[in-house]
Amino acid sequence: MSRMTDDDLIHKLQICRTASIGPVTCSLLMARYPSASEALAAIPELSARGGRKLTPASRQTILREIDATYALGGQFITRGSDAYPVSLDRYEDAPLVLSVRGHISLLKPQSVALIGARNASMNAVKLSRHYARMLGEEGFVVISGLARGIDKSAHEGALATGTVGVSACGLDQIYPAENETLYQQMYEQGLVITERALGTTPHARLFPARNRIIASLSRTVLVVEAARHSGSLITAREAADRSIDVLALPGSPLDPRSQGCNQLIRDGAILVQTPDDVISHLKTLLEIQVMPPPHYTPPAITPAPLSDDDARTLKSLLLDNLSHDPISVDELARFCDVPADVILSLSLELELSGQIQRHYGQKISKILGVG
Repeated sequence: MSRMTDDDLIHKLQICRTASIGPVTCSLLMARYPSASEALAAIPELSARGGRKLTPASRQTILREIDATYALGGQFITRGSDAYPVSLDRYEDAPLVLSVRGHISLLKPQSVALIGARNASMNAVKLSRHYARMLGEEGFVVISGLARGIDKSAHEGALATGTVGVSACGLDQIYPAENETLYQQMYEQGLVITERALGTTPHARLFPARNRIIASLSRTVLVVEAARHSGSLITAREAADRSIDVLALPGSPLDPRSQGCNQLIRDGAILVQTPDDVISHLKTLLEIQVMPPPHYTPPAITPAPLSDDDARTLKSLLLDNLSHDPISVDELARFCDVPADVILSLSLELELSGQIQRHYGQKISKILGVG
């Protein structure tokens, strides 16, 4: 990909690097306005309608990030460009901009996520490396999260054929530090991607967001070993929410590190015992080509035809009826007896002002500490 310093990239980075604006909101803004520049210009006014004026990330900050990313050997992929992964573009919470380092040709639909425990057993590490190698030799790109344990062994097993690592940090961060050699190998033979800005360091809240990218990029998610409360189960849940098949290796009921996989199987995940089981499943999927639409189409959001007083009253009503648990816009609209398109318009303003949060599946919630 050629080095991009055009205004479209700058404006999109300004939008997605702005506090209170998540990936779903980026999609909504890009659907509401004909260009990134117009969406960016609208943010202060829209947020002010919600009660708290929001200042977008500055152009100077973004230019520094662009220069530093290129200096690292990285580049950017914007949503809507030819290089953007089709599998990711199907979902409403796909990042507006990806920062990447390595071979972008590996972002293709024939991908499988291979994930599991950080404190994995020796046998599970060997198995994940073997499965990754076999999957790679069959032409599938292995995706994982660059963590220790199963993730690391999955990347190592697939290095020769191609592997994608999804980071929860900035492109300039190596986490965990012990995986520095793996990262260097990934830059040379694989691909490292992230939605985060340079300088973003590890934080617990960033990993679930990372996991939804792992799931979205994959035709199937394979869990090799996972405890009952493992982050791998978050990835599996994200996959299930997106109608992506989840496969799991069973383990001993006496080993806590197998309880997550056994629970997944009990809840409907597909039990697999050999690499051939996974390969056969993937080949069947490719033959029947059952996939979501090629591109996510956000709902149209037009400004609600309301007076200032009516808008304030309805926003207060929405906040009063929201909790910190996500609820669908349609359900909220029925409960409040307000049209869904009005809810969408007003909720965008409330989100930009930092009062509510948007979630996958057209759900919203009140932000902790608000109301």
